[in-house]
Amino acid sequence: MQQRIVTAIIALIILIPIIIYGNWPFIVMTYLFALVGLYELMRMLNPKKGIVYTVISAGFLLILLNNEVQNDVKLEAFVLFAIILFIITVLTKNRFTFQQASFLFLATFYMGISFHMLIEIRLLGLNYLLFILFTIWATDSGAYFVGRSLGKRKLWPEISPNKTIGGAIGGIVIAIIVAVIFQVIYPFDISYTMVMVIACTISIFGQMGDLVASAIKRQYGIKDYGKLFPGHGGILDRLDSLLFVLLMLFVLPLF
Repeated sequence: MQQRIVTAIIALIILIPIIIYGNWPFIVMTYLFALVGLYELMRMLNPKKGIVYTVISAGFLLILLNNEVQNDVKLEAFVLFAIILFIITVLTKNRFTFQQASFLFLATFYMGISFHMLIEIRLLGLNYLLFILFTIWATDSGAYFVGRSLGKRKLWPEISPNKTIGGAIGGIVIAIIVAVIFQVIYPFDISYTMVMVIACTISIFGQMGDLVASAIKRQYGIKDYGKLFPGHGGILDRLDSLLFVLLMLFVLPLF
């Protein structure tokens, strides 16, 4: 517990000024987090070849992250990425399999789109990013405390044994309350009803992101994605809910 607290304090001291200031330090931080997150996925796929797979995918990840690259160029780049992966399966005589190629493609897409949206949200305004973060944190806290007090029926025991339906509902309710308070203090130019709808959507997808991350870890038999944050795990362990919400915002722009 002490290690978790010390790590959290150090991380906050470093990250809060970067988040508030934004601009190039935030972009650089996002690029680094995306690369580390990609490596955590690749290492999970194959610990011995994690860095090799990351190098293969890194260039295409950086293309997705760059908000100055047009979307049609990004699409063409990813078609090229798929072609290259198919060619590698042939050249290696299937030592590099179609399943591995699919994993690399999807992992790179996931990290690229999610972290690209993180940059886009921050460029939109600090209040938008803070709203999302506070809503996710409120969801996690609400789900934990309400789940411990009132949660009896398991939400999805095969994936995450400790999560309950009561906790999930509690997380949504607390997220909505925090979002309304945020609107009072730092108002958006939208109605309170819309704020509650957005908070509810973020809360639901945030909890889904947590379940997705748990399902992947369970499939590959690991406890944590990485060890970047002692006591907390890796980038993907800390940002699993946020990344899934950001992926959702790419196709469902709520702001």
